Amino acid sequence: MQKTKNFTQGPILGPLMRFTLPVLAALFLQAMYGAVDLAVVGWFGTEADVSAVSTGSQIMQTITFVITGLAMGTTILLGQKLGQKKEDEAGKVIGSSICLFGVLTVFVTVAMLLASGPLASLMRAPQEAFGKTVDYVRVCSAGSIFIVAYNLLGSVFRGLGDSKTPLMAVAIACVCNIAGDLFFVAVLDMAAAGAALATALSQAVSVIICFFIIRKRGLPFAFSRAHIRFERKIISKVVLLGSPIALQDLLVSASFLAILAIVNGLGVVASAGVGVAEKLCVFIMLIPSAYMQSLSAFSAQNIGAGKPQRARRAMGYGMLTSFVFGAAAFYFSFFHGEVLAALFAKGNPEVITAAAQYLKAYAIDALLISVLFCFGGYFNGCGRTRFVMIQGIIGAFGVRIPVSYLMSRRVPVSLFEVGLATPCSTVIQILICAVYFIWLVRSPERERAAL
Repeated sequence: MQKTKNFTQGPILGPLMRFTLPVLAALFLQAMYGAVDLAVVGWFGTEADVSAVSTGSQIMQTITFVITGLAMGTTILLGQKLGQKKEDEAGKVIGSSICLFGVLTVFVTVAMLLASGPLASLMRAPQEAFGKTVDYVRVCSAGSIFIVAYNLLGSVFRGLGDSKTPLMAVAIACVCNIAGDLFFVAVLDMAAAGAALATALSQAVSVIICFFIIRKRGLPFAFSRAHIRFERKIISKVVLLGSPIALQDLLVSASFLAILAIVNGLGVVASAGVGVAEKLCVFIMLIPSAYMQSLSAFSAQNIGAGKPQRARRAMGYGMLTSFVFGAAAFYFSFFHGEVLAALFAKGNPEVITAAAQYLKAYAIDALLISVLFCFGGYFNGCGRTRFVMIQGIIGAFGVRIPVSYLMSRRVPVSLFEVGLATPCSTVIQILICAVYFIWLVRSPERERAAL
């Protein structure tokens, strides 16, 4: 029988770290999907192949972020129900979520298959890489059912306080992805389409593993096929909690897509260079992202149990510990960007130089996002997901896109200056979050208002 982990009692830092580390490892392995795709294509393909995978994977990453954000609604609601000791309603949360995400799967698959060409055009994919970009997106889109299913299953496990099972599933799938990339790209010479096929098949493996574990262990509360039904009230709550996170992730990711589109207009070398840098930036953001997911579950249980002080202390611990890792990421990214970029662009010195320039700006952001993302996890756990969405939109469209566009118009163009749009946005968002946090904690009723 699967057990629920109780975050509402005992020490805070130790349980938070033990819960966060498997989340971090799972995110790392998920990031390896796109990273391995890009690395293998970079080793065995051309600059056009690298550009195609970088642009195509960025498009698919945007879709994944939206699905993950919406799935956070399930994590938060499930965590709140467990914190309130309402385990009889937990089964309904999972059943209704299955129905919701089943419909989402059909929509995403059809929409992405039809929109792959227009999206490549919108992203201003270089002419040499256009067809390969479309191929990558179409193949990945055909496997959307596995993207949706894995993220839903992961949200359920995290809501139960179990971050180890998703890690085990994605670890096995990552090994399959590496083997698939080497086979389809290096052996069969399928380039971008081969990398996409390897990703889709490996995600299917992770879903199968998660289903097998659930069937073997069961759940800590009653759940049967009868629970799989459209409960309007529960689905509305999941959407209410998850859609602001999903919309924020969509718009924030769209702002990065806009930056990539701006850079694509500068040529295939700049496009490939920024694509490589963005893959490295995903790894820079892993620890803050892990804390954000963990704090969402940790805070949800404690807010549900009427213990907001524990949620605040957990947020503080998260900021301090993730900042230490952020400082290390800053050092390597700012001073050794060429070495990191060479992992993905071996034999392409121009691409390596372009990536290193852009990466210097992201190194600054590595010192800031530990604070911003921990704020976001705490607010999510409080049910204040709409605020998280609003501040994200302000940062993306009020700062990041305008600054990157203005910097791209300077002559000569500096990818470092274009990249500075990201830390500028983060500073503004932190200030907004700090003001909102002070307002929120002055009244205990406000912290629990979204329950």
